[in-house]
Amino acid sequence: MHPAPSVILFTTLSGMGLGLLAFLGLGLAPSHGLAAFLHWGLAYGLTVAGLLTSTFHLGHPERAWRAFSQWRSSWLSREGIAAVATLLILAPVALSDIAGAPLPSVLGWIGAAGALATAFTTSMIYAQLKTVPRWNSPTVPALFLGYVLTGGALLAGLTLPALIGTLATLIAVLAHFRAGDRAFAKAGQTLGTATGLDRIGTVRVFEQPHTAPNYLMREMIFHVGRKHARRLRAIALALLVLPALGLLILPQAPWVFGLMAALHLLGAAAQRWLFFAEAEHVVGLFYGQR
Repeated sequence: MHPAPSVILFTTLSGMGLGLLAFLGLGLAPSHGLAAFLHWGLAYGLTVAGLLTSTFHLGHPERAWRAFSQWRSSWLSREGIAAVATLLILAPVALSDIAGAPLPSVLGWIGAAGALATAFTTSMIYAQLKTVPRWNSPTVPALFLGYVLTGGALLAGLTLPALIGTLATLIAVLAHFRAGDRAFAKAGQTLGTATGLDRIGTVRVFEQPHTAPNYLMREMIFHVGRKHARRLRAIALALLVLPALGLLILPQAPWVFGLMAALHLLGAAAQRWLFFAEAEHVVGLFYGQR
C-alpha cells in the first residue's frame, strides 16, 4: 500500500494525543492551572492536528463530514464519531482542571474510555480488510493501542506506565512483523483464486491490463526493498526501546520526558510507514505485481 504522509501523520499524532487524553481523563496525571492548560492543550492539539491531516488524503476534503453518516457499516465513520464524542466529553473535565475545580471522576473515565475506543476504531479500519492479509490480524489493534498508551504515558510524565507500555508494544510489533510476513502465503491468495480460474489450470498474466499506471496501481501497489525494510524495522524497534532506557538512566525531569516522547514519535512514524509500505493488497495479483 502507498504510505501516504497524511495518514502516517494522522495515526501517529492523534495516537499520542488520544493516549495523553486517556491518562488525563483517568486522573493519573493530576495538574491544575497553567500545568493543566499545557497538558490538555497538548493533548487536544495533537489529536485535532492528527484528525485534520487525515483529510489531506481525500480527493474532496470538504466532503469529509459525510463519513459520519455511515456508522452502521464503516469503521471510519465510527472513528470520527468516537473522536468528536471524546473531545466533547473531556472538554468540561479539561476546563475544570484548569480552573482548579475538579468534576466527578466518572466523566473523565468515560472520556478516557472514549479515547481508547477511538484508537481501536482507527486500527479496525485496517484490521477488517481481508484483501490486505498483513493487516487482517489481531496484532493490528494491539499495535495501535500499544503506541497510543506508551506515547500518552511519556507525554503525561508517567514512568511505570511508559515502561509497561513499551514492553507491551514491543511484543505487539514483533508479533505483527512475524505474523505479517507469513500472512499473504497463509491466505492462499493467487492470481488463480483472484480470478476464479484456478479450477481450470495455472493462471498467469499475459498482458498488463493498462498501458500506464492507474489509481489502483498508485494507491494499492507499493514495493519496498527487503534491505530497506530490515533497516527501518531496526530503527523502529530502537526508537521504541530507547525512550524506556532513557527513563531508567536519566533523571525524571520534564525535559527528559519531552525528549523521550519525541524519540517515541519518530519511532512510531517509522513503524507506521512500514505498516503501509509492507502491506500487500490482493489487487496486485491482477497486475502480476506481488
